[in-house]
Amino acid sequence: MATLSSNLLFVSFILYLIATLFFGGSIKSKKEVNEKRGTNRWGHIAVFLTIVGFISQLGYFITRWIAAGHAPVSNMFEFTTFFGMALVGAFIVIYYIYRTTLLGLFTMPVAILVIAYASMFPRDITPLIPALQSYWLHIHVTTAAIGEAILAISFAAGLIYLVKAIDQTKSNKQTFWLEMVMFALITVLGFVAVSSVFAGTGYHEKFNWIDKHDTEQVLEYTMPALVGPHKGELVSESGFKPLIELPAFINAKKFNTVIWSLMGGLVLYSLIRLIIRKRIAASLKPLVKNIKLDFVDEISYRSVLIGFPVFTLGALIFAMIWAQMAWSRFWGWDPKEVWALITWLFYAAFLHLRLSKGWHGEKSAWLAVIGFVIIMFNLVAVNLVIAGLHSYAG
Repeated sequence: MATLSSNLLFVSFILYLIATLFFGGSIKSKKEVNEKRGTNRWGHIAVFLTIVGFISQLGYFITRWIAAGHAPVSNMFEFTTFFGMALVGAFIVIYYIYRTTLLGLFTMPVAILVIAYASMFPRDITPLIPALQSYWLHIHVTTAAIGEAILAISFAAGLIYLVKAIDQTKSNKQTFWLEMVMFALITVLGFVAVSSVFAGTGYHEKFNWIDKHDTEQVLEYTMPALVGPHKGELVSESGFKPLIELPAFINAKKFNTVIWSLMGGLVLYSLIRLIIRKRIAASLKPLVKNIKLDFVDEISYRSVLIGFPVFTLGALIFAMIWAQMAWSRFWGWDPKEVWALITWLFYAAFLHLRLSKGWHGEKSAWLAVIGFVIIMFNLVAVNLVIAGLHSYAG
């Protein structure tokens, strides 16, 4: 069953890749891409492949649930793949409301990056630790992921708005920060590339170190240790001696992975810029020439309007109920809890500024992009670097 589950996930990943190519082909239509019934043949094929891929990934989720005996959202691999599936599902729903394939061209690569990012984590099916043995695991985690996925649609729409609206013929703060967003997306590819290279070479080194409870632990690296653990002692004979030693509250191994990912992303970004000889955002501009800004602005806003209450239920209310049951307190200022609150406050401010202050258009698009950056920081940096009660998710 576990093998079948992995195969279904792989099939869905390939289908999403092919669908993205067809979404790109559909944009070449001379029709206005914001017309509700303007989808051409390429677009219909792209949507069909996306739906088949989603069904395949849903099959992965169900078969892995059967194999594991619990909802497969208990570690980074499982949660991130579910987040990717929820993102595709949210796009399918939004597509049938607005009938725009351009949204698919910007959403599907994000979903593909999320699933590729997940594939770099251990895929072993393991029993739940006591802290996770609750039906609230299914309720809290899945609802939070679905809420974040719907909010991610607002990011895709906001990104389309900014690519269309920002003048790429001159350099300014807008073009710089938009290009930084592109660089961040490419950094995920850098993570996948670097992880794959070192996994292929079988790189391995081991450290003895002292954790924040003054207990001696063993930490194994799969990449050269640019940064080492607290009071770390290299055990492997041929290992790389760390340049810096990190404090115990930071997960040195995963922070080391983040550094390698940034380096890989920088190399990939430089190669892409060398080939296209322009900003990545500028190269995407011809794809959005037929889109109406008010149209994508509406999609972005409505995605937040739907995703915010779902995220509120999953990431805050359900999380507090489970925390009260598991740890006898509904709030504890754990890093993961703090960033969930920050995310909630940001989107609450987004809606306030939109409804009360009239922040439409470009301002709203930037808020949608920043909100997704906060979500990804919570998913990547908080989960991987900062040790806390949610560290089991790593």
